[in-house]
Amino acid sequence: MQQLIHYIRRELGSQYTQSELSALIRIILEEVLGLDYSGIISNKINNLSSSELNKVEVIVGRLKKFEPIQYVLGKTEFYGLNFKVTSDVLIPRPETEELVEWILSECVTLRPAILDIGTGSGCIAVTLAKKLPESEVSAWDISEGALNIATENAKLNNVTVSFKNQNVLSADEISQLLSKGERYDVIVSNPPYVMESEKETMDENVLNFEPQEALFVPDENPLLFYDRISTIALDMLKENGKLYFEINRGKGDEIYRMFKNKGFEDLELRKDISGNFRMIKGAKKQRIHK
Repeated sequence: MQQLIHYIRRELGSQYTQSELSALIRIILEEVLGLDYSGIISNKINNLSSSELNKVEVIVGRLKKFEPIQYVLGKTEFYGLNFKVTSDVLIPRPETEELVEWILSECVTLRPAILDIGTGSGCIAVTLAKKLPESEVSAWDISEGALNIATENAKLNNVTVSFKNQNVLSADEISQLLSKGERYDVIVSNPPYVMESEKETMDENVLNFEPQEALFVPDENPLLFYDRISTIALDMLKENGKLYFEINRGKGDEIYRMFKNKGFEDLELRKDISGNFRMIKGAKKQRIHK
């Protein structure tokens, strides 16, 4: 076992910090051996089979190319639940868990109708459906690949979510939906918000592997999705309905002013655990005329 650990450290040592390496070693061994780390230690496993060794080599080879471990293993954990992830979807982040926690802490409606716009892996929609079992959850995305993964994740976690291929930037598509009278108690979105100019500061594992269309917005229109989705929310939220966003930490004041100008009330910017403004909420208290 020590030889194997030494091999992983030798192969990956120049690319990852010591703490990252320790975490990766633990994850790799648990995945290959099918045991948790305490089980690995207590069993004093010394020899791996040829197939197990080959699996380690494949994982290490992909990590050397900076591929995120979540994509390598095809799975991750979010809010205590298991999710499948591929390069069709963003890897769920801890900040998004905080957004979900905020919604759960404020959702007092008995059977809330919830809409997740830009669902990706479905982590928000599926988690809300799991934690609010009386809710009716819908989720949109423009990517068929993402919707396929989200559908699998709903099945994996034994919840019902209504998924729909929807382009929020298409006025015609949204008009058709509005004519059907769909209304929600909560609308939530973690839309693309990273500006193109921020690419040069981002890690290779994000730039080279995560879906660009789910990350980036043009520098000349960085609030594109916030503007569009908040306008949709004016029509699709019920009275006293709430709109929640994950946001670019550098755009909180601008998004706050946008919400205020559109007529949302009870506005709140909230910091994440790192002290950055990464979430915002607004409420529709009465009919807002655009």
